[in-house]
Order: sequence, then structure tokens, then C-alpha cells
Amino acid sequence: MGSYTKNDILRLAQEEDVEFIRLQFTDIFGGLKNVAITCSQLENALNHACMFDGSVVEGFVRIEESDMYLYPDLDSFEIFPWRPQQGRVARLICDVYRPNGEPFEGDPRRILRKVQREAKTMGYTLTVAPECEFFLFAADEEGVPSLKTKDKAGFFDVSPLDLSENVRRDIILNLEEMGIGILASHHEKAPSQHEIDLKAEEALRAADSIMTFKMATRTIAKRHGYHATFMPKPIMGVNGSGMHLNLALKNQAGEDVFGDPSDERGLSETAYHFMGGLMAHMRGMALVTNPLVNSYKRLVPNYDAPMYLAWSAKANRSALLRIPSVLGGNLHIELRSPDSAMNPYLGLALCLAAGMDGIKNKLPLPLPVEKNLYHMRGDEREKLGVGLLPETLGEAIVAFEEDGLMRQVLGEHVYDKYLEAKKREWREFRANVTDWEVQEYLYKY
Repeated sequence: MGSYTKNDILRLAQEEDVEFIRLQFTDIFGGLKNVAITCSQLENALNHACMFDGSVVEGFVRIEESDMYLYPDLDSFEIFPWRPQQGRVARLICDVYRPNGEPFEGDPRRILRKVQREAKTMGYTLTVAPECEFFLFAADEEGVPSLKTKDKAGFFDVSPLDLSENVRRDIILNLEEMGIGILASHHEKAPSQHEIDLKAEEALRAADSIMTFKMATRTIAKRHGYHATFMPKPIMGVNGSGMHLNLALKNQAGEDVFGDPSDERGLSETAYHFMGGLMAHMRGMALVTNPLVNSYKRLVPNYDAPMYLAWSAKANRSALLRIPSVLGGNLHIELRSPDSAMNPYLGLALCLAAGMDGIKNKLPLPLPVEKNLYHMRGDEREKLGVGLLPETLGEAIVAFEEDGLMRQVLGEHVYDKYLEAKKREWREFRANVTDWEVQEYLYKY
């Protein structure tokens, strides 16, 4: 992202022949929305005069208080590189405000900003490097997706086994043209599954980049005849797609505060307490970091996704939290449970708030577990005090309600609307008869 003034954006729009601008915002469930305007209305939008109906956005407001306004973040101005060079299309990411000029309490971006400000009063800034996994499935001529995979490649395979190498490359080149840094990409373990890792950014910009990444990935995939999905577990019997978050905490001077060479594991007290906060609140946070019924089909044994509340000071990928081996002092904590269905603004707000709670209250951290947790017996895990993440959306709802930090961070509006929607989703799933049940029980009983 650049650093722009209003005049910069007006000038760029004219020089680059921008015809349409998408004013983008995110709903509380992580859905990307937009209001499209022509370039003739750009100045009005930059002066906060663009209104939309908030009552039609799930989780926002009632019809009798529906007028909402979009306040563009000037530094988010980008031109879509995949659109035509004449009559181009640009975007501005926006914050949502009420007509009286007050920030809307249901805007996920506002919630992350608030937690960031609180962390800065303690002297800390969170940076995040996400690892984004997704599937590329075949789509028909009308763009209707299937579950057909076009390759049988696995980890790190290359062409011709990896038939979607060119799709990944196209996604990356477009993202880089929009100013999003890419660390690496590769084919993942399951057929037609891919991973693209984004460079570390301050938390709000990282959330913006995740939303942009998902939009660009779907758009570019469709141009190649694929459907890109961030559904956590679309296929039974193979790995699901997660979004590991690499978290680093900096002080006001921009220095790492997680490292301490004098410690036997190289970790500071701040790092231990930050992880203690994450461990203490992870069950409550799961409803946001793993928000779908389908999310919990990924968090099962033997598919490389964490189920257990444990951490590793080494490379133990069966743990929820681990300290990756790094060179050059770039110490960070990898949180392995979230998936890409997560609203990144709410998820990162909760991660930061949980870590700050750990630091403020000096929350303890159990001893690390360096054995493969999937191969340990239940009594062994119990002896080590290793708990479980929620196993269903229903369990996650209960844990969310039991953790007071969730309401405190999200605020009454988002907390109530989000919880109401997730309870409805769980009720509908419980009332639904699945194909598995019919196949399993119809003949037997």
C-alpha cells in the first residue's frame, strides 16, 4: 500500500484512466462487500459523502437506522491489475461510520484498530505473516464449481504434476502489482491444494492484505477456469486448508520483544506470557478463528491440523503454538489453528487482545510438548495437562460465551450479532440429515 493524500488519489485516477472505484468494507463474518462509484463521484467519496444501506448487510443495523457512511482509507488505494487498461477499476478499503460521524461499532476494522491502540499504550505493535491455503477445483463453462481436482500432486511438487502452477504464479504477480509482498508459494499436501505465504505487516494491514488476497485469488482462478475455495475441509480423507498466523511483537523502537538470548529456549518473559494469553483464550476464540461447522472437520487427528492446547519451543507441528526455527533474529510465534474462513479483523483483534491479557496478568504457560501429540495416548496428554480445542461449532459457542474477553474485545453489538448467527448455523446443521447418516443407518435400522 502507498501513502496518499486526497489530491494524490484524484490525480492518479485521472492519469491512470480509472473509470470505476470499488469502496470496499467487510461484514462481521468476513464477507467482502463494496459500493461501486464512477470516477466522477470519487471526490465526494473522499469527503465521506458516500452512503449505503446498512440494514441489508447481515449483522449490521436495523432498517430504521440503516444509513451508514464509508470513510476511505487513503493508503489503501490500488488499481486492479487484472482489469482492462482502459476504463480501469480501482479500490479503496473503507471504515464504516454512522451519520453523526461516529465510527460504527459493528465495523470489524474498527475493532482491530481499537485493540491496536490499546496495545500501543502498552508499548507494543503486532505484525502478522499469514500462510494462506486454498483449493483450486474445476468449474464448468458457466463457472459452477465442482469437487473435481485437476491434479494428484502433493507437497512441493512441480509441473507437470502440479497442473495449477501457472494459476499460482498469476495470482502472485497480480498481488505484487497491488503492493502485497509474497514470501513463498507451493503445492500443498492434498490434490489441487495450494499455499501462498504473505510477508509480515502490521496487524491492520495484514488483515487488509488477507481480504485482498482472497478476492484476487478467486478472481484470477476464475479467469483460468478454476474455482478457488477457502472452505476449511471440502474433501473428506485429505488435509483441510488452514491459515497459520506468524505473530511477532515489536516495541516502540521496532525491536523484537519475544527473543531473549539468556533464556534456555531463547524466549523472553513477554513471549511466555503472550503465549500464556493465547493458550488461556484459544477455546473461546475458536468461534472466530474457526467459524464454520465445516471448520471442525479439519481439526481432527492425522491431518496436520492442531487439536490440542499445547506449545512447542521446537519444530513440533502437532502443537497449537510453535516457535519456528529462524535465522537473523526474526523470532515469531506460529499459531496453527485458524482457517481462512476467519474474519481476519476480528481474529487478529482477539489474538492481540489475548496476548496482551497474558502480558498484563502474567498468565502462566505450561511446559512445552516436543512429542507428536497425535501419537500420544489420552492419559499421557492428560498427565501433561494438555487440553483440547472445541471439537464442534456447538462446543465453540459454549467456550465463546464462557470467555469474558470475547465480549470485551468485540463489543456488545458484534458479540451479540455474531453469536446469534452462529447459534442459528449450529441449529440448522443439527437439524440437517447428511448423506453419511443415510448411508450409515438407512439399511441397518
